[in-house]
Amino acid sequence: MIVAKRVLIVDDAAFMRSMLRDIFTGGGFEVAGEAANGLEAVERWRALRPDVTTMDIVMPFKSGIDATREIVRLDPRAVVVMCSALGQESLVMEAIEAGASDFLVKPFRGEDVLAMVRKVLGAA
Repeated sequence: MIVAKRVLIVDDAAFMRSMLRDIFTGGGFEVAGEAANGLEAVERWRALRPDVTTMDIVMPFKSGIDATREIVRLDPRAVVVMCSALGQESLVMEAIEAGASDFLVKPFRGEDVLAMVRKVLGAA
């Protein structure tokens, strides 16, 4: 039996979390949890230890880059996929340097999200 990969969705916009939840559940993933800011992201990651985390870059309290840096410090094998808006290319480079595995640019299509996550998980 194949166990569904567990995802933590981090975005300060509720509609984005909802959209990503629908994409992942439709793609056979288990949504282990959600967070609305970088502080919650690190707390939820510690509690859940998901297979992959989608991380918005610009959020209140702690940025996605700082949260990614902290998560990767906790576990260098952590898989974090950054989600950025158009025009945030400089932040994307900083996110990759912080330890992100890859990035998606909003707005994105469901099949692109699933393909990217499967790729970074090695299940392409």
